[in-house]
Amino acid sequence: MKSVYFTAAIIALLSTGAGGRGATAPAQQAPLPYDAVPYVIDHPGRAESLIDMRFLLDGPAGKHGFVTVKDGHFRFADGQRFKCWGVNITGWELGSALLPPHREAEIYAESLARLGVNCVRLHFLDMRKEQRVMDGDGGPGAKPPITHTPSGLIDSSYDDSRHFDPNQVDRLHYLFAQFKQRGIYVDFNLNVGRTYRAGDGVPDYDLLGVAKGVTYFGPELIALQKEYARMLLGLRNPYTGLRYADDPAVAIVEIVNENSLLEFWQRNWLRGERVPGGENLQLDLTPHYAQLLTRRYNDWLAAHRSAAQLAQLRSLAGVGEGEAVPFLRRGAFRDAPEQRFRAEIEFLTDVEIDFQQDMARFLREEVGIKSVIMPTADHTYFIAGQPMMRSSSRFDVMDSHVYWQHPAIYGHRNDPMVNRPELSIPAKLARTAMVGKAFTVSEVNHPYPSEYGAEMIPTLAAYAGLQDWDGIFFYTFEAKLLDKATPVIGDHFDITQDPVKIAQLPVGAMLFLRGDVAAARKVVERSYSTAQIDAAARMPRAEQPYFTPGFPETLPLIHGSRVRCLDCAPVSAPPVPPSDSILSDTGELDWRVGARGGVIRIDTPRSQGLIGFVRDGKATTTHLSADIANDFAAITLSSLDGKPIHISDRMLVTVTAKAGNSGQAWNDRRTMLETWGGAPTWIDPVRGWVILRDLDGALLVTATPLDGAGKPSGPAVNARMLEDGWELAVGTPATTTYLVRVAR
Repeated sequence: MKSVYFTAAIIALLSTGAGGRGATAPAQQAPLPYDAVPYVIDHPGRAESLIDMRFLLDGPAGKHGFVTVKDGHFRFADGQRFKCWGVNITGWELGSALLPPHREAEIYAESLARLGVNCVRLHFLDMRKEQRVMDGDGGPGAKPPITHTPSGLIDSSYDDSRHFDPNQVDRLHYLFAQFKQRGIYVDFNLNVGRTYRAGDGVPDYDLLGVAKGVTYFGPELIALQKEYARMLLGLRNPYTGLRYADDPAVAIVEIVNENSLLEFWQRNWLRGERVPGGENLQLDLTPHYAQLLTRRYNDWLAAHRSAAQLAQLRSLAGVGEGEAVPFLRRGAFRDAPEQRFRAEIEFLTDVEIDFQQDMARFLREEVGIKSVIMPTADHTYFIAGQPMMRSSSRFDVMDSHVYWQHPAIYGHRNDPMVNRPELSIPAKLARTAMVGKAFTVSEVNHPYPSEYGAEMIPTLAAYAGLQDWDGIFFYTFEAKLLDKATPVIGDHFDITQDPVKIAQLPVGAMLFLRGDVAAARKVVERSYSTAQIDAAARMPRAEQPYFTPGFPETLPLIHGSRVRCLDCAPVSAPPVPPSDSILSDTGELDWRVGARGGVIRIDTPRSQGLIGFVRDGKATTTHLSADIANDFAAITLSSLDGKPIHISDRMLVTVTAKAGNSGQAWNDRRTMLETWGGAPTWIDPVRGWVILRDLDGALLVTATPLDGAGKPSGPAVNARMLEDGWELAVGTPATTTYLVRVAR
């Protein structure tokens, strides 16, 4: 959940040293933490990787026709199921590019395909092409200015945001073609980070920032969004020969990113106090747009309420005949009269529906797109999601964003998610899934820095499989320019050089994309009445994430969980009996929180895992156990040849724990970095022994340690045969990944 104001704040957040974006690599290697060992991700070298997930991709993208939604899931016209295992593509970090040059486009498309990525979300394309400069301090030995690479498609040389830069367009075309060739589908995200200039003719353009909220009802902004969509999706790619509107490699088109007028209302952002030189706390409307929305509201009241009802509303609002009925402030929600509260939520819902449906009609009928259309994402879990679901549910796909302890929203805490199953990423996300709708997660991350980031990918992939979701896109992947690349985790969200998360992308691809984790045997449905949805919008943050009193928050870790309908007869979910184990109804996933912390066990025929505080060696699966020195780790075992583990001849073992930047330093509370650090990245190797159990007929088991390109970093070593299985010593050489071969 970047939050709706994240787009406006991200530049400030990520341009700092200690709290956001890191500096470039120092001339000499900075000190490493105790037991840490340098370990660097090498994307150019991945073309020779021994771990190649391209067998999960079916290229070129679009060969089966357009992705559609049928029976609540993404499918091709022939009925074949389609899932997205993906990343967002952005270019925030210095030395990165959202739209890289041709050589880098080839390298990163190839690397992502080999990591098992079959979808990308092109994010922030609507930003201007401009260069941001971070100056040195000017002192002795000061670094020269660092130039940010161009960002989006908008040409900065114009006094408007209505022209594309030809060079950037060519980069987009080439990058898209590289993805398509390798079987990687694209999600075009339309309105994200666009800012406006005098030539756009937008009132208060200089106060709006990225204009969230206003994009739903400002007439000039709606016209500009349509123009941009026509310009982008009407482009003909010379490398594919197709307009984007006609290309089946475009799986999804998103109307707006993290943008909801109902959210503005629920978060007290309709105040109308944004003025030049004002305090301007968080987001808000300018007086012009507040008056515009209020006029539209009062026109709506005149059409939808009787004269007597209007008189009562004026009385409740304390305004006289002929005066406009104003909007409530958030602080007045709990005690607001039902008539006034209901009128506002109905009106704002109608505005959202009108805008989204009009945009969808425009995209279909005037631009001619044939891809799945997504309206926006549920993304703020400390407000109720049910009101916004009313408008989103008019579409065939529901979408959500969530981050574990997002640094710009919750404040970074460096806590293990495995200890909080009821507030975990998969538990939160499940609130938005609906019966008969595809469900995607177009942004998710366990932001850096965290000593527990290793838990995210295998946990989410496993529970997304249990919930039978349709798409996951991690935020974010930033292509590094070859002449500027440094092996450093550059910001809170960039996974490109994260040694742990990159190592786990293939694991997640097998768990989710290959379908190693079975869907839940039972789907528990719930429904909400109109009164319940209205009540949820009034509830305090303490009711997050579901805003459904009595809902068992761990239910999505046991059964499938979906909303059946809104504004209908209410149906509640049954209680979950108390237990020491949160065991999925398939028996494949087991989440326990004990005195030493949480442990997740993944136990499927082709993939298994131990995630969390597994040091005591008591956590086991059918084919995997561990005796390690690390307190916290994520250890996985996956078949690479598609056979069940007990007869597989070729397997992937990942052993992941802490990772970071050289020279980084935590604050006293160990919640955030005081010094971001630099190159090279390091890992705290998982040290000890991993036991591979019940490998039928095995005569010899060998393991080859791999480097950050997936190439051998040392000779293959023989596992030792014990009564309990085959014992593999891990930790030397330091690695996150082993290729295991079994001779029979």
